[in-house]
Amino acid sequence: MKTFPSLLIFFFGILAVQAQNHSHTGAQPLDYPDIEGYKTLKTDLHQHSVFSDGNVWPTIRVQEALRENLDAISLTEHLEYQPHKEDIPHPDRNRSFELVKAMEEAAAHDLLIVHGSEITRSEPVGHSNAIFITDANPLLQDKPEDAFAAAKKQNAFVFWNHTAWHRQSPKGTPILSDFQKARIKNGELHGIEVINTVDYSAEALTLALEQNLTIMGTSDIHGLIDWDYTEKGNHRPITLVFAKEKSSESLREALFAGRTVAVYNDLLVGKEEFLKPLLKASIEIVTAEYIEDTQVLKVELTNISSSDLLFENQMEYTFYSKSPVFEIPAGATETLQIKTLEKKSSITVKLKALGCFTAPKVQPVVEWEVPVN
Repeated sequence: MKTFPSLLIFFFGILAVQAQNHSHTGAQPLDYPDIEGYKTLKTDLHQHSVFSDGNVWPTIRVQEALRENLDAISLTEHLEYQPHKEDIPHPDRNRSFELVKAMEEAAAHDLLIVHGSEITRSEPVGHSNAIFITDANPLLQDKPEDAFAAAKKQNAFVFWNHTAWHRQSPKGTPILSDFQKARIKNGELHGIEVINTVDYSAEALTLALEQNLTIMGTSDIHGLIDWDYTEKGNHRPITLVFAKEKSSESLREALFAGRTVAVYNDLLVGKEEFLKPLLKASIEIVTAEYIEDTQVLKVELTNISSSDLLFENQMEYTFYSKSPVFEIPAGATETLQIKTLEKKSSITVKLKALGCFTAPKVQPVVEWEVPVN
């Protein structure tokens, strides 16, 4: 039996080994495939630290992002709301950005740090993030329209936050006010969160499609990612941005162009022109061959994304020994046995993605052309 001092030595020995083997790839690194013509960037562009109403030092956000294999983050501190100012009385609203931008670790791992802030007002203005700004301080204005004008002057990308939040909208649905309409008309509002923390708003997706706003998904994290998401078996909500390359300039261009898909676990939301190619690239066909002496085609599919994907058969052919509704977990391989009735040299695998939306209640159907061995 180990003595107490021996147990302490044993315990700290384990910690030392873990420290030596320290890796920024955590238990749930996020991976999604590129689509044709674009690089898929994994981003979380709505986060907070102690420099507004968050509970952690800004550098923690970089460490979390590196563990989860993100490509870009933004710390969007509230401009008008600083509940920790008695303890951290810093008048410069750029301070959290400066702290993370200076981190050698972020630069070494090519993590893009996007300068941002959150314009925080009561209804009908609500909360909006301005990112790709150059200086947060001029956005601190008495009149909200002046804050948006200041963001536009800095060529910022601005998106409307948590539109269905019950404190902003008691009915739990977004209200497009005259203020937002004016901002869209003036080119001062460009995106909208359809996923914020654990909430998906189909009504916000409707507004995104009607007003041609970029579809966004964010964690809006205030505490620890591990505490709020990972330990509960979830990964943080993110926005997948389809950029021409991994750079701040290309990321900004893609956001203004609306090339995004919002993701939270197995929920994927985006315009059809981007969501369908992403789903198609997420499934790799491993093999396709007939079971000996049968007309039953065995097709193996591997999900190379970090989202569990739920599908429903949309082919004219039925399955052998499987429900027409089935899941392919992230990183897993699933085998379909398709009763083609006669042997084919190729087949079109046609599946509806049940956990994915291109519009409220509209789920995309994805096709794969599969040659038979």
